Amino acid sequence: MPGNSVKLIVGLGNPGPKYDSNRHNAGVIFLHHLCKSYSGALRGESKFFGEFGTINIAGQDIKLLFPTTFMNHSGKSVAAVCNFYKIEPENMLVAYDEIDFDPGQTKFKEGGGHGGHNGIRDIISALGNKKDFYRLRIGVGHPGHKSMVANYVLGDPSRSEADLIMRDIEDAIRVMPLAIKGDWEDAMKQLHTG
Repeated sequence: MPGNSVKLIVGLGNPGPKYDSNRHNAGVIFLHHLCKSYSGALRGESKFFGEFGTINIAGQDIKLLFPTTFMNHSGKSVAAVCNFYKIEPENMLVAYDEIDFDPGQTKFKEGGGHGGHNGIRDIISALGNKKDFYRLRIGVGHPGHKSMVANYVLGDPSRSEADLIMRDIEDAIRVMPLAIKGDWEDAMKQLHTG
């Protein structure tokens, strides 16, 4: 079953050097590597409250966005881009860190709730409670108890975890042409079995 094509890819994280390598920044790490892979550049764009750019994948121009509003206010930035370019939520992919998956496990998902992720929660709220956007959930692992989650995601992964996360990011970039065209079944199959 063909799905929706993608016009906007959002990578979630926190701005500033001290957060660069945090588990919570897995989404924006993916975005930066995707941008580089397609010879693009992200530049600060005040009207979008973030870093913004455009790349061409599979013959289509794709907008890229890193909300620099801090994670918990990502929706302000996403809504600004969607409103300006008239992009519907179902034509958007949001990449972010997923504590319910171990490093080395990364999956696409269509729609759903926020699963306790504050960045996703804020985006859903800012889009008028619309949840039907695609997600790239990048596994970063769980600290073992919910009271430890905040410090855990704001910490850096170990070298071996970082290697697994980067391998997943590279795998996801490799299947992006399929996802962009709306061929989600093949994209998921290749990523989930990769």
